[in-house]
Amino acid sequence: MVKKIAIFASGNGSNAENVYNYFKGSTRVKVVLIATNKKDAFVVKRAKNLRVSSFVFSKDDLINSVIVEQKLLDFEVDFIVLSGFLLKIPGKIINLFSDKIINIHPSLLPKFGGKGMYGKDVHKSVIENNERESGITIHYVNSNYDKGGIILQERCFVSKKETVQSLSEKIRKLEFSFFPKTIEKIILK
Repeated sequence: MVKKIAIFASGNGSNAENVYNYFKGSTRVKVVLIATNKKDAFVVKRAKNLRVSSFVFSKDDLINSVIVEQKLLDFEVDFIVLSGFLLKIPGKIINLFSDKIINIHPSLLPKFGGKGMYGKDVHKSVIENNERESGITIHYVNSNYDKGGIILQERCFVSKKETVQSLSEKIRKLEFSFFPKTIEKIILK
């Protein structure tokens, strides 16, 4: 039986495309839907180019959750993967997909997590706090930002000459390497 994934993203969608490409041709896991809360996000164009169904919803649609839930049920989604998705997932969807929502965060949680901590702001905070290492955290989603059970952490060294751009590139390499493999392990366990 094929396990079906919906990817939620709010921006560029490079991680979403990486996850899609990892499972392309798999007989066990398939990305069936890319969902976003921003109609002008580049991830919508990526979904079109990949020939994956996309779904744009408003913040209110997500909060009220009925429309979003119905779309997930229509596509028979088994797992939700958050990939640069910036809105909080409502409790009703978390309960519907208990231990089946996975997120990636660009730091070693619990450091530099929580509401408003995403993208370059995380890397800037890591550098400003003179951290010697950073990395990624792949975790389950619960009702608190970045507080779900940790599945995997991978680290990278932060040099004294690190810039937001150079750290961003290190983190991106970790994301691309470890996120799809970790999703696969969780889904197929």
